[in-house]
Amino acid sequence: MKKIATALSVMLVAATPFAAQATPDDDLKALRSYFLEKFPNVPENDYVNGVYAIDENSREQWEAFEEFPSYEIAIDHGETKFHKKFANGKSYVDCFPNYKKGIKQNYPYFDTDSGQVVTLESAINKCRTDNGEKKLKWKKGEITEIGAYLAYLSRGHKINVKVPNDAGAIAAYNRGKKFFWAKRGQLNMACADCHYYYAGGKIRANILSPAYGQVSGFPVYRNKWAGMGTLHRRYGGCNKQVRAKPFKAQSDVYKALEYYHTYMSNGLEVNGPSQRM
Repeated sequence: MKKIATALSVMLVAATPFAAQATPDDDLKALRSYFLEKFPNVPENDYVNGVYAIDENSREQWEAFEEFPSYEIAIDHGETKFHKKFANGKSYVDCFPNYKKGIKQNYPYFDTDSGQVVTLESAINKCRTDNGEKKLKWKKGEITEIGAYLAYLSRGHKINVKVPNDAGAIAAYNRGKKFFWAKRGQLNMACADCHYYYAGGKIRANILSPAYGQVSGFPVYRNKWAGMGTLHRRYGGCNKQVRAKPFKAQSDVYKALEYYHTYMSNGLEVNGPSQRM
């Protein structure tokens, strides 16, 4: 049974527009070309604004929110907490010495020493545990405030995720790619169904955003949440919406998905934090 499942998984990935043997750069070029052809009137870097890049009515509402964005409080709180000393006298500054120059554009990355995908949130919590502090919750709260501050400092920098010529990195990238294209849940839907094939269409009253540029605005303040949330919080919500059991935030599965998903926006600017309906 396990052999059959594995064979089906390989067939599924091979059947996507981005075949498993394609390089990450091939995948990015194909996805970028698809969206630039699908929405020819959208300036390329406007994709960082998600659905507001492709729907005029939604954009008007969003621009009104952006006059006094709810995430500004998170940035202020994040700045304070980023510089607050740990019990040992150190702070996040010691872990992220280049933070003023912008660092978010380089996350996630594959650490060849540990064989793991490192997200910005996992790096924040590693900084804490390395300094004798407890981990923060992964999906909301303080970790989104620190993330919002670091994202704000990185605005304008182009996303620059790398997949080194390393077996572990390539395997992680392909796991994320497979997850994006694989159908799941009672509704039998993939990430790609909503955010590739039917981007710009509607599910109930919601307009589906393009995958290209999607990650740029995180962490986000969602009106639905009445607060901030991480990308992995959104992944969990998407899985629930297709009636699939979500994975834990910062699980290897979601880290791999973030690795692939972010690489698919390479070259676009960081635009976080952002506000979404």
